[in-house]
Amino acid sequence: MNERPIHSFKELPAGGASGVRDGMHPSDYGVVMSITRGMPGTACYIGKDMRLLFGNDAFLNALGLPHDEILGRPTVELFGEDAVASMQDVIARVLAGESVHVEGWSHSRYGDHYVRQSFTPFDNGRDGVIGYFLLAIDLTAQKRREEELETQHRLRRENEALSAAIVRTSLDSIIIIDGDGLVVDFNPAAEHLFGFTREQAIGRDVGSLIIPAQHRDAHYEGMKRYLSTGNSRVIGKRVELEAVTRDGRVVPVELSIADVSTEGKRFFTAHIRDLQPAKASQFEIERQRDALYQKEKLAALGSLLSGVAHELNNPLSIVLGQAMMLREKAKLITGGDDLYDRAQKIEMAANRCARIVRTFLAMARQRKAERSYVSVAKVIGDALELLTYSLRTGGVSVTTEIAPDLPETHADADLLHQVLVNLIVNAQQALESTGDDARRLLVRAWFEAATNSIVIDVADNGPGIPASIRNRIFDPFFTTKPQDHGTGIGLAVSRGLVEAHGGTLELLVPQPARGAAFVVRLPVTLSEDGETASAAPGPTARLPEERLAEILVVDDEPELAELIADIISGMGYRTSIAQSGHAAQRLLAGKDSDVAAILCDIRMPDGDGPGLYDWLATHRPTLSRRIAFVTGDTLGPSAGRFLARSGCPVIEKPFTPDDIAAVLRTLTAP
Repeated sequence: MNERPIHSFKELPAGGASGVRDGMHPSDYGVVMSITRGMPGTACYIGKDMRLLFGNDAFLNALGLPHDEILGRPTVELFGEDAVASMQDVIARVLAGESVHVEGWSHSRYGDHYVRQSFTPFDNGRDGVIGYFLLAIDLTAQKRREEELETQHRLRRENEALSAAIVRTSLDSIIIIDGDGLVVDFNPAAEHLFGFTREQAIGRDVGSLIIPAQHRDAHYEGMKRYLSTGNSRVIGKRVELEAVTRDGRVVPVELSIADVSTEGKRFFTAHIRDLQPAKASQFEIERQRDALYQKEKLAALGSLLSGVAHELNNPLSIVLGQAMMLREKAKLITGGDDLYDRAQKIEMAANRCARIVRTFLAMARQRKAERSYVSVAKVIGDALELLTYSLRTGGVSVTTEIAPDLPETHADADLLHQVLVNLIVNAQQALESTGDDARRLLVRAWFEAATNSIVIDVADNGPGIPASIRNRIFDPFFTTKPQDHGTGIGLAVSRGLVEAHGGTLELLVPQPARGAAFVVRLPVTLSEDGETASAAPGPTARLPEERLAEILVVDDEPELAELIADIISGMGYRTSIAQSGHAAQRLLAGKDSDVAAILCDIRMPDGDGPGLYDWLATHRPTLSRRIAFVTGDTLGPSAGRFLARSGCPVIEKPFTPDDIAAVLRTLTAP
C-alpha cells in the first residue's frame, strides 16, 4: 500500500500543542492507520472537528480526487451540506461514545449509493472520543438487483392477479388442467354451467368430470397422442361438442383448448362457451320462420277460399232459391205433397252446403265477433254434421250426451263452431293411430249451476297426450303431427276464442287408458242491454199490387239474375236485368225514370259492383244510396274494404226470399 497519502497531513496552525498533529497525539497515528487500513471495503477516519484525516485506498479511489485534495478537508466540503446534515444525529451519537450501524441510500455529490455504514468512536484513553471510524460497504448493485427482482415479482403478482381476475369474471367457462388431465382451476362460469364448485372440481380427472361417457375414450386417446407426438385434432381450434353436467344433463358447448405449458410443466386451458342460449335463439328464429310460413299459408288459403266461396255460392243460391220457389208452388198443386217434400230436401241440402262454405270462410279469415243468442246444442250438432262423412269413413263411433235443459248464451256461433270443429278433428286424427281397435268419440254438454256455465266435453279413446308435452299443447305452432298434417295453431286459436267469450279451454288429466279429453266452459251471459233474443221474423208478406216500383238486378250469372228477378217479381216489384256494371250504366243512362233500387253483384268481369257504385255517386247520387250488394265474398279483403267504405246493405249468398225482402224494404223506404 502506498503510505505517502496517509502521512502527508497539513500541520496544525502555530501554537498547537507540542507533539500533537491535527488534534491527534503522535502515538495515536499508528493505531488509527492500522485500524483504517485493516477495515474491509471503504474506510476512513474523521476527526472530532469533522475533517477527513485518514482513508484507505478504496475510500480515496471512490472519491475520485487527488489525495492531497481529500485528506484534511472538512467533510462538508467533500460531501456537501445536505449529506452531512442528514447524518448529524448519527454523528452526535457516535461522538458521545455509541457505535451506530445504518443502512440505506446515501445521496451526495458523488452520486446515489445504497450503503451499509458502521460508525465507531475512537477513544484514545486520554482525551476521550477524538474522532470516529467510518466503514462503508457499497451495496448499490445488490440493492438494485433486489429492487429489480422485487419489481419482477410485483409485476408477476399483478399479472397473476389480473389473470385470475379475468378467469374469475369471464363469461365463458375456463378450466385449466395439468398434463395428467387433472383440474387445477375451475372458474365461476364453469361452476354455474357444470354444477360443481371449484373445490369439488380441483384435482378431479376432467374426463370423468364433464366429458360424456361415450366420448371419454376419444378424449384420453387424444391426450395421449398429443403428449407423445404433439399432434391434436382440437388444440388451437374451435370445435362444437357435448359436455355433461353434474346432474347428468348433456349440453352443447363450443370448446377452444390452448397449451400453456411453462418451465417444463404441462398445462392446458380450455375455454368453454355454453351454446344453449344460442341454440335456443336459433330454434326460436326457426320457429318464428315456420310460424310466418304458416301465416302466409293461411293467408293464401283465405284468398283461395274467398274465390271458391264466390264460385260455389252462385250455384248454391240458384239451387236454394229454385228449391224454395218449387216448394211454394208445390203447395198450390193438388197432390203435390211428394213434390213439396223433394223440394224441401233439396233446400235442406243446399243450406247444408252453404253452412259448410261459411264455416270454411270463418275459419280462414279472422273477423270481429258477431254475438247473438246461441244454442250450444245446435252449434255442437252443426259441427258434427260438418264432419259426419270423415268421421264415418274413419270408423269413428260418435256418442253425444246433450242435456235437454241447456240455456242459450250470448256468443258468436261461428267462432264456437270453429272451436268444436278443431277439437273434434284433433280427436279424429288421434284415433287414426289406434289401428283396428274400436274408435270412440264422446261429446257431452251440460249446465253447471254452481258456476253458471255451459260445460262441453270432447273425449276420445286414443293414445292420449304424453305428460312431457301437456303443458305445451296450447303454445302457438307447437304440434306433434307431421309437417304436412298440422300447423300447431288449432288449440292456441281455440283457447283464445273461448277466453274471448269469458270461458276456459283445458285438457282434462286423463285416467289410465282414457285417451284425451278437452273441456270447454262457457259462462251463460246476456247481451249488453240485458235483453233476450228476439223472435225471428216471419215470412215476408206479398206487397200490394199497386206497388209496382222497378228494381234493377245486376249480375253476370244469367240464372242467378233471373232467380233474383223471379223472387222480386213475386213480391210485387217490376224488374230489369243487366249482366255487368257497364251494362247497368248504359241502361240507367238511357232511362227517363229512376228505378226504385238496385241489387248488384260485387265481382263481375265487365264493370264490377264498386265501379258501378262510384259511377252512381257521380251521375245518379240518389241511386247510390239505394243500392245493395249480393255477394258470396264478404270476407274477401277487397270486398270487405269496399263494403266498409260504402256502407251499403249486403245480401250474402246463398240467400232466401226473406233476405231480399228485408233489404228492399230498407232501400225503397221513403
